[in-house]
Amino acid sequence: MSTEESIQYPISPPGGEETEEVAEAAVEPQGPRRRTGRTLGLIAVAAVLGVVGGTAVGYGVQAEREPTPLPALNQPALAYPGPLPKGQEPVALTAAEDRKVKTDGDLRKLLLPKPAGAKKAEFADADGWMSPAVYASRFNRPGRALRYQLGLRLRRVATTSWETGEHRTTEIRLVQYRSGDQLSAQDHSESQMDYMPEEDFARDEGDPIEGSTNGRYYLFPVERTSGYLDHYEARAYFHRGEIAVEIFIHDTKKISAKDIASVAERQLGRL
Repeated sequence: MSTEESIQYPISPPGGEETEEVAEAAVEPQGPRRRTGRTLGLIAVAAVLGVVGGTAVGYGVQAEREPTPLPALNQPALAYPGPLPKGQEPVALTAAEDRKVKTDGDLRKLLLPKPAGAKKAEFADADGWMSPAVYASRFNRPGRALRYQLGLRLRRVATTSWETGEHRTTEIRLVQYRSGDQLSAQDHSESQMDYMPEEDFARDEGDPIEGSTNGRYYLFPVERTSGYLDHYEARAYFHRGEIAVEIFIHDTKKISAKDIASVAERQLGRL
């Protein structure tokens, strides 16, 4: 049998016209498919209503319950570490051992005393205090220096100075800042040490001060000017807590490393 012979063609009624039932079947989908779509829609609506209803019931149940009390803020049982047994508590620091007591008192008492035979410097401060404005005036740009110091929360400056020998002058400043979240004393000391290697200053990195965290002392090159005596200078910078320490030695004769290091170490020991 050929391929064409195997194909079954629809049988038309006499006259070549289809019946009314056949035409309707060719145009409209059958009934069972229409009922399936409606069923799926009902299921989806039921699922949404179930979620919404369950959430509402959950809130209702929670609202009917008694509130759970919060734990007490003060819970001594959770303290760590626990208190030491009686008789083993640490001994309270004396006023001499408590640095906070020392630095909150008369700051001038922490200055290194004048060595034997020394006399008060000619231009020394009369009462041992230096106002913020006077302290800022010692910098090349006083206005800028004052704004910077106030930003660091400068509290007070204690100072002392003396003369030894023919022309040697030693000056010490204790620059104290207010306690807080700023590392003001450290920032100030480090800012001073940053420019020491420059051409107009010590021209080197300096040497560490024994016993300090990052303090250093510097020996400046000699300055020679026609008609004047030679000028030698040494400086030291370090900090302890909220106090920044500045030490200056001037002389017409050479200043040894031992001289400036000794003053710095002895001043550090008093803090």
